[in-house]
Amino acid sequence: MRNARIAPMRALTFLASRFVAGDAIDDAISSVRALNQDGIKATLDNLGEDSLTREQALAAAEENLVMLRRIAEVGVDSNISLKLTQIGLAIDPALARENLIRIAQEAARLKNFVRIDMEGSAWTQKTLDLFYSLHDQYPNLGIVLQAYLRRTEADCRDAVARKVRVRLCKGAYKEPADIAFPSKEDVNANYDKCAAILARAPIPAFATHDDARIAAALKACDAAGLVKSDYEIQMLYGLRAKRWGELRAKGHTVRIYVPYGTHWLPYFTRRIRERKENWMFVVRNLWS
Repeated sequence: MRNARIAPMRALTFLASRFVAGDAIDDAISSVRALNQDGIKATLDNLGEDSLTREQALAAAEENLVMLRRIAEVGVDSNISLKLTQIGLAIDPALARENLIRIAQEAARLKNFVRIDMEGSAWTQKTLDLFYSLHDQYPNLGIVLQAYLRRTEADCRDAVARKVRVRLCKGAYKEPADIAFPSKEDVNANYDKCAAILARAPIPAFATHDDARIAAALKACDAAGLVKSDYEIQMLYGLRAKRWGELRAKGHTVRIYVPYGTHWLPYFTRRIRERKENWMFVVRNLWS
């Protein structure tokens, strides 16, 4: 029985090594430097969520401060991304706020930018509330919105009105049908609708590996009168590297989400568990 468990775990470890840039910050910095050499920007993310103790939340916040300082020290072109439950939202909202302020202040000092990731729907409103309570004071904070949620069209319109920076993604959490669109077609349609709305926001970021979604976002940006430096196309580390280069060669700003750390299992399995097409996409990219 033990051997039966070991084999699948080894396979997952092998697969995850393709999509996670190592266990430590210096591993990730090396990956970012390689991307920068190809004219591609990065977002660093120390994997982890749902800190269970104050000590874990403080340690996670400290790692984000270390990330910002290492980026500045070595001079790579990268911002950072974090989850609010990682820095304490699940155990003490006041602690999460305090940690986020510390991180935002350090990012401002170092002239960098912090993106707040979106988690499952139980955290959507709490994440937005904390983000908006600080955004006016810390405009170097941005947010992520998920196209598979039914509420996201309204959230995009609100973000445009508030002039905040948004990364639009499809979403990777399992949600009930009354909260999220159950079909791929409906998610795609909502992504395109939200992309057109966000073309009026400052530096919108379109996070997708779907060529049809990229085409729709670029069309929306063109219709809004944006030039290529006004928006970003974002993708995940390890997926479709050839496509990154093609987009960059055409003059688009391309930013790659570069995760690192030992807590890779939830990150990796979530992306292959919820939607069967994600698994096939990962397998195809092993040989691309």
